[in-house]
Amino acid sequence: MKITPQCIVALTWTLKDTLGEVLDQLDEPVEFLLGGDDLLAKIEERLQGHEAGDTLDLHLEPEDAFGDYDENRVFLEARKLFPAELEEGMTFDGAALPAGCSVDILPELIYTVTEIYPEHVVLDGNHPLAGIAIRLSLKVESVREASEEEIGQGSMGTGFFRLEPQAPGNNTLH
Repeated sequence: MKITPQCIVALTWTLKDTLGEVLDQLDEPVEFLLGGDDLLAKIEERLQGHEAGDTLDLHLEPEDAFGDYDENRVFLEARKLFPAELEEGMTFDGAALPAGCSVDILPELIYTVTEIYPEHVVLDGNHPLAGIAIRLSLKVESVREASEEEIGQGSMGTGFFRLEPQAPGNNTLH
């Protein structure tokens, strides 16, 4: 079966920066809904017409991947507002940040703790790969038709580039 909109595709990949450093790798296939919220538009576009066993190498500029880095999404917040066990790399849902944080914080973003000082915490609402061009090697492991229920959900729940709040030490993109 060839990949078309509204199908389920299982992928493995290697994600690198333009210098060839591996940023993320997935060896076990993960299913994604095409035509939903799981994949970036350029990836979906390039997958169209391919089938199981095909490989693709993509180069995505920031505007087609994670966007440009926006320094207006970086906030310096009081350390006392956060739990004592705070670690760099921890993420917080913008809508669930502690009371007393900046009113300019966008609730729809995920914020990463990038630095911790005795009196302040740096929160960054940019995707960790914002401003970076990437190279993505994909392998199509399988393709199948999506059920009406899967289409109705709009996602397989494993969005490739969607950040979710995560525990310390979990630095994968998937």
